Amino acid sequence: MNQPSCHAAPFRAAVVQAASIPTDSMASAAKAADLARQAAAGGASLIVFPEAFLGGYPKGASFGTPVGMRKPQGRDDFRAYHAAAIDLDGPEVALLAEATAETGAFVVIGVIERDGGTVYCTALFLDGKKGLVAKHRKLMPTGAERLIWGFGDGSTLPVIDTPLGRIGAVICWENYMPMLRMAMYDQGITLYCAPTADDRDSWAATMQHVALEGRCFVLSACQHITRGAYPADYDCALGDDPATVLMRGGSLVVDPLGQVLAGPDFSGETILYADIDPGQVVRGKYDFDVVGHYARPDVFELAVNVAPRRAVSRIGGE
Repeated sequence: MNQPSCHAAPFRAAVVQAASIPTDSMASAAKAADLARQAAAGGASLIVFPEAFLGGYPKGASFGTPVGMRKPQGRDDFRAYHAAAIDLDGPEVALLAEATAETGAFVVIGVIERDGGTVYCTALFLDGKKGLVAKHRKLMPTGAERLIWGFGDGSTLPVIDTPLGRIGAVICWENYMPMLRMAMYDQGITLYCAPTADDRDSWAATMQHVALEGRCFVLSACQHITRGAYPADYDCALGDDPATVLMRGGSLVVDPLGQVLAGPDFSGETILYADIDPGQVVRGKYDFDVVGHYARPDVFELAVNVAPRRAVSRIGGE
């Protein structure tokens, strides 16, 4: 087990609650870069953005797929969504890396990542000194997300050691996967980032549970976005009134004993700040360490396959 970095100095963190520009990832990247600079100017050393901030979260879209058939419009919708996704060596990531280098902040941001004909819901980790250092692909898309997003594998479950603490990310309803959470706790995560599209009242309780279970800080960011952010011809089951709120935020920060430090906020676009005392992690583990003194490996075991899983393996040759 990796030991947590619990002796770092106190610092300020931020969760960004904002609307992306769903059909223009470069514009979303520029907005994210500006918001990162704003958060850093507010004193934040760690900045967390929502799920699918680049590439867009297609709330209410069906991609023309009734059971047993695919409508031509749905194929066109997917082609457009694929076009809006980003390549990790593209200009959007370069723009974000520039902002993190300028501010020195560590940024976690949700993107739609293009890889061949498939897109993935991914969280990127950008270090102010090193640029893009890691990614996490969502292991299990939820419901209709499975129509449009590929599945990640165990090779992208990083927890990154930084001067602020050990940083990892679990996206949206992955947070309801107990074994995935355990895999993160086993890596000594202290700064548990949860980019999400879940804006329900119950989400705050989930984040408090994760914080108490893992004895870690939990930082969750959700978009606040209206129907008007999407094109007029966007296929949306929630209607076409531009004022309709498709995601209402609810971003928050929770400490290792379950105390809510900021949020949940449903007011609109905002940046929430919280002062982080890394010493709270060890204070919390005094009476509960789920992968330490409170574990029962004689009864329960978890095996995690961290190998990349590829469709084609080539053997032989020169």
